[in-house]
Amino acid sequence: MTTATTITGIGLKRLQHLVLWVSNVERSVRFYRDVLGFEVKSQSPRGAFLRIPGSLDDHHLGLFEQTGVPAPNERVARMYHSAWEVADITDLVRARQRLIEAGSLVGSSDHGVSLSLYAKDPDGLEFEVFWTVPDGRSAPTSALDLEGELVRRGIPMP
Repeated sequence: MTTATTITGIGLKRLQHLVLWVSNVERSVRFYRDVLGFEVKSQSPRGAFLRIPGSLDDHHLGLFEQTGVPAPNERVARMYHSAWEVADITDLVRARQRLIEAGSLVGSSDHGVSLSLYAKDPDGLEFEVFWTVPDGRSAPTSALDLEGELVRRGIPMP
C-alpha cells in the first residue's frame, strides 16, 4: 500500500547537512564552534566539516572558503536562513546569551509552536536557533518573552 507521503512527496524526513560558501573558513569555524557549540570533524585550509556533539552523523555543516564572496544582499534571491533545534528551553537561554556576547543576535520570536532566536554569522548569513514548544499551538508570531516562558513552566533561570 502506498502512503500519502510517497504519493505527494519523495519521503523527506530531515535536513541532514548544510554547506555554505564563506569568506574566511577559519573565522567561520571559530564562530560555529565557539558560539553555537559545533565540533570540528575535519578541517583543511579552505574547508571544514562540523557536527553537533554526540551525533553519529558525519557532519551537519560544511564550510568552504571562496575568495571574494560578496556580503549578503537582501534584495537578491538567496537562502533566507537555516534553523537549528535545541533540546531544552534552557539551551535556548544559553544560546541567547552566547549570541548576544558574539554580537550576532538580530531578533527573536514566539511562533506558538516554537520559540526562536535569529542571528547572523560572520558573513552575515542568517540562522535560527529554536526550541519546539511541547504543548505549543499555531498562533500568530509575537514577541519572545523567554523569561516569562521559564516562569510559566516553573524553570529557574540558568
